[in-house]
Amino acid sequence: MNTHIETRYAVSPNEAKAWNTAQAREALHIPQLFAADKIYMVYSHFDRFITGGIMPVKQALKLETVDQLKADYFLERRELGLINVGGTGKVSVDGEVFTVNYKEALYIGRGKKEVIFTSEDANKPAKFYMNSTNAHTTYPTKHITKNEAEIVTLGSQETSNHRTINKLIVATVLPTCQLQMGMTELHPGNIWNTMPAHTHDRRMEVYFYFEVPQGQAVSHFWGQPQETRHIWMQNEQAVISPPWSIHSGAGTSNYTFIWGMAGENLDYGDMDAAPITELR
Repeated sequence: MNTHIETRYAVSPNEAKAWNTAQAREALHIPQLFAADKIYMVYSHFDRFITGGIMPVKQALKLETVDQLKADYFLERRELGLINVGGTGKVSVDGEVFTVNYKEALYIGRGKKEVIFTSEDANKPAKFYMNSTNAHTTYPTKHITKNEAEIVTLGSQETSNHRTINKLIVATVLPTCQLQMGMTELHPGNIWNTMPAHTHDRRMEVYFYFEVPQGQAVSHFWGQPQETRHIWMQNEQAVISPPWSIHSGAGTSNYTFIWGMAGENLDYGDMDAAPITELR
């Protein structure tokens, strides 16, 4: 079996206040998602959210069920979102083949039994970053290019947060049960994402940072607005954000990150703002 999965448990803000750096990283930080011909997953007890990385190089990789799901096949009761952060890849979904290029997305609805991943060129392998959530009904599988995304540009050069948000898997682009995914690209010379920060107690979130230049890093901020903490992130690493926590970051260079959400609703604008001057 080429699949490795670990479980991370939910935590309250009172418990998290007592963590040291190592404990925070152990609970929230995902240091590795990609390895040749492997599927890595982390199963979070926050909204039963699964984060993973799939990197086919010399062989095809099949999405297999795992013990945490107690299901006959992975998507028996789940939906799946993918964004390719590597070379061109192909995804076969019950025999229907989709070609997914760099920074393109694929949504796969509940009930699909056989999902197989391959790379077009082993020297430039695909890297499928995945998010999966529980699903109560079935929606059609859909390939989403950046041209089909809902695109919003926010921030400014003066405040160091000029960025483009590509909403790829959201209700305005296609129907899903609860999964939302998108990609935010920081423009050159800008470092701040998701500022002003916010929480949304009805949804959890996972951030995946990539296109972080060699020798650079991103400081990801988390915690309650009046008691924030940070986790240093390297390229192609992810971090879990509890519903009660802010999720924001600043890098030593510009970078790109993928956000994925699940929870109570599909309202992208459901945010409880934390004014910059009130952060502690």
